[in-house]
Amino acid sequence: MKILLLEDDDFICEQVKNYFELDGHKVDFYNDGQSLLDNSVLSIYDILLLDINTPIKNGIETLKEIRKSCDTPAIYLTAMNDLDHVKDGYAAGCNDYVRKPFLFEELELRINQLIHKDCMERIKINENYCFDLCSMQLFYKKEPVLLNNQEKELLYLLVKNIGIAVSPDIIKDYVWEEKDVCDNTLRTKIKKLRNKLEDNFITNIRNIGYKIEKYD
Repeated sequence: MKILLLEDDDFICEQVKNYFELDGHKVDFYNDGQSLLDNSVLSIYDILLLDINTPIKNGIETLKEIRKSCDTPAIYLTAMNDLDHVKDGYAAGCNDYVRKPFLFEELELRINQLIHKDCMERIKINENYCFDLCSMQLFYKKEPVLLNNQEKELLYLLVKNIGIAVSPDIIKDYVWEEKDVCDNTLRTKIKKLRNKLEDNFITNIRNIGYKIEKYD
């Protein structure tokens, strides 16, 4: 899972980063809304965590801009508790509110509820394979398949978009982030992943991207 955080308190940023990255997730953070809009690739994130009271461009205005092109779930992390701010937040396009100070366990539960409501269920890929979105674990006939972190992230992205072709650029941004990765690197990664599979369920759609077909 990749998390985009807007927060002007560096201590909170480090706390959020440390908590989620211990479980293998990735957290990128910005201290002001304009920097987030200017520098982030929104399509690679699974969840947006936004403070409201941030400099240059606040969380409300930032989310309004984000919603013009992106529907990634968003949670406001804020100490503000008056009804007007709550109304403004939902009007801007947020999905949930978490009051500061908050418990990280509660925040994690709310995130899981938003990004995959069937979190406790494994997504069926075919008759032999399924994938757990919460643990990012692939199973073959109920037995876990040994994968490295990049392979897990690649599968997570494809399973989350099951039935839809994901472009190479989106995959490279998601798996390798800021690193300059060529198409050959991606093809090599796909080939190595396929070599670990008994069934090749990753389809290459020429000139479009990669996808996993929906299983009926």
